[in-house]
Amino acid sequence: MIVGTKALEMIAEHRTDEVMVTTMSSARVWPTMSSRPDLDLPIKGCMGKASSVALGLALARPDKRIVVLDGDGSLLMNFGSLVTITSLAPKNLVHVVLEGTTYDTSGGQPTPGRGVMDWATVAKGAGYKHVVRIDTEDELADQWPKLLKAEGPVFAVVSVNSMWAFGPMPGLTGGKWQDVAATLATI
Repeated sequence: MIVGTKALEMIAEHRTDEVMVTTMSSARVWPTMSSRPDLDLPIKGCMGKASSVALGLALARPDKRIVVLDGDGSLLMNFGSLVTITSLAPKNLVHVVLEGTTYDTSGGQPTPGRGVMDWATVAKGAGYKHVVRIDTEDELADQWPKLLKAEGPVFAVVSVNSMWAFGPMPGLTGGKWQDVAATLATI
């Protein structure tokens, strides 16, 4: 298990011009370490839909790598997106599930399937092209650069501690769509 903030720091170390779609816990912490806030799209108010938003971006901009920092609780609320993603098979999508096994933003209630659910097996069954489970910092350091270059859709389960996020939820997504679109138009 990796401390959630450390996992995001390690992901941030390799960032170049990927669009980062965040939600819930990752949306609270990612802004403190992002080197490209102009390419960050926090999804708020639509718990579970980050992967669907990232899919749309990946299809609209196949020339850009799209990374979604999802949560296990969030993805459970949009379970069908796994099959939608693999049926459309965007080569530029990296779907990261930060598996903390609790709903951190609502008080730490256990997510359904805690201790039983195997996200890697589910993702393989759904048809993701590359699937990895990452439990240690060494595994993340080794795998992350490879995953950023792999043909997608890529699925990475990163085991993190529960209740790791800090800080307020970002404001409504609102104008961030236009900000990211304006940046994408220039790169």
